[in-house]
Amino acid sequence: MTSSTDAGHPDQPGSGPHARPAAERRVRPDRPRSEAPAGPRARTGKPVRRKAEGQWALGYREPLNPNEQSKKDDNPLNVRARIENIYSKQGFDSIDKGDLRGRFRWWGLYTQREQGYDGAWTGDENIDILEARYFMMRIRCDAGALNVAQLKTLGQISTEFARDTADLSDRENVQYHWIEVENVPEIWKRIEGVGLKTTEACGDCPRVVLGSPLAGESLNEIIDPTPAIDEIVRRYIGKKEYSNLPRKFKTAISGQQDVVHEINDVAFVGVNHPEHGPGLDLWVGGGLSTNPMLAQRVGVWVPLDEVPDVWEAVVSLFRDYGYRRLRTKARLKFLIKDWGIEKFRQVLEDEFLKRKLIDGPAPEQPKKPIDHVGVQKLRNGLNAIGFSPIAGRVSGTVLTKVAEAAEKYGSDRIRFTPYQKLIILDIADDKVDALIDELEPLGLQARPSLWRRNLMACSGIEFCKLSFAETRKRSQALVPELEERLADLNAQLDVPVTININGCPNSCARAQIADIGFKGQLIDDGAGNHVEGFQVHLGGSLGFDSAFGRKLRQHKVTTDELGDYIERVVRNFIKHREDGERFAQWAVRADEADLR
Repeated sequence: MTSSTDAGHPDQPGSGPHARPAAERRVRPDRPRSEAPAGPRARTGKPVRRKAEGQWALGYREPLNPNEQSKKDDNPLNVRARIENIYSKQGFDSIDKGDLRGRFRWWGLYTQREQGYDGAWTGDENIDILEARYFMMRIRCDAGALNVAQLKTLGQISTEFARDTADLSDRENVQYHWIEVENVPEIWKRIEGVGLKTTEACGDCPRVVLGSPLAGESLNEIIDPTPAIDEIVRRYIGKKEYSNLPRKFKTAISGQQDVVHEINDVAFVGVNHPEHGPGLDLWVGGGLSTNPMLAQRVGVWVPLDEVPDVWEAVVSLFRDYGYRRLRTKARLKFLIKDWGIEKFRQVLEDEFLKRKLIDGPAPEQPKKPIDHVGVQKLRNGLNAIGFSPIAGRVSGTVLTKVAEAAEKYGSDRIRFTPYQKLIILDIADDKVDALIDELEPLGLQARPSLWRRNLMACSGIEFCKLSFAETRKRSQALVPELEERLADLNAQLDVPVTININGCPNSCARAQIADIGFKGQLIDDGAGNHVEGFQVHLGGSLGFDSAFGRKLRQHKVTTDELGDYIERVVRNFIKHREDGERFAQWAVRADEADLR
């Protein structure tokens, strides 16, 4: 590997790992400017020299932006000692800004938004104003798997340290708010005492591994990948060899397609090989945000016991070849886009695995999202009950009562889902209705309306410094409103209509892959005022016809108009759809007037 000294400065002409020696470079001879050439000169296209992208494997080790410099100055995992020994004892004002705005993330901590500042304040130039003295803390829940003791602990922490806040994210995590740095060591002590952690819940590192909520028990899964997930977490999470990646790295592993695998950096999906039997199909390069891309199949079949090794190889490839010059291009998807999947596979096999992978078939595409809401039979003869809070909004009080109810009805297995839902496993037939009735007053419904079941939202301006609009809090009123407005259509809706509400372009709640997606921004209300509103995306989907849908030019709605707009477009869908047609199919072909 070429060292950074050998490489020279990556933005300097004639430098880099493949630069030609100066003696071999063409030098223009000196001549007076007035001297004309002997004859007409042929036009030649000037080659465009791309800027170096800061790839370690090509010798570029000198940081090209402040984030990379921060990680080089000190491995972010080291900040835990300073939190425990300095910051928690001396308070918020003692925190180094490089730790506060960077390295804290590797331990699941972001500062939350200061209250009272609307979307007009959103932006890096106002960070000192927007940054509150409190933190969002993300608890890492790999595969969304919890037992009763863990859920009780999460509930107690919420009520004691987080003002009873708790949200279920679409990454199968729990998120708290109002956390004070003084209490962080005690929180770590309690969650680690029951086998949980915040390690690498955020940051440029391998984040939580999405897994099927019903892994090992679902009647529909091809293979149970739980051993591979557990081994990945055991071997690699919290290890410094993998803690400095170009950007975040998201993983999904499931024996069925219930973990939105198309939008993860790496995913393993259950598939049957005609010769080798059950295994997993490898996908890479998915991601949303401002440049959404769907993951691509590598075309290989991976046996279960090889999944951790292949995962490590993909992460190592991203670490060494990923772009580190611009944060906006630092996700794996951009490398895949430039290389193509064939080169990616070749480098993966030749440089990192040192062996060839087995060619494999594609998994059969599902026709709709698999969210596991409702009652379904398990392999063990018992039942799983999937409950739907509105946009994942719960509380410590609710989590504690869920844990107590699960215990009361004989369960020690609770799962979170990639759709902001909660599932209790192992419920006997004669106890199903009693458990459903007990949790419904808590806002957890196992037989929810289409609107409660199919609406997701991000944190929004209530807590997020990046947001322009209210989302999760707004959704708490929007769902009952839609249930009332559209009650007469329920019998006619035989397909889900998903609604995803995002406070900014980063798409934490997946606006581009919803039937009706909203992206928060400030918009003109027609009277010259900038108000909270949303850009509308229509017809996105995963599964049967994965696509990002349709964005209507200049079509925006204010926060107050959300209910009106959703009702209008859903009624147009019911009126004009063909038999069996899903919303995403209709939205692509519909007249624009019916979508406004």
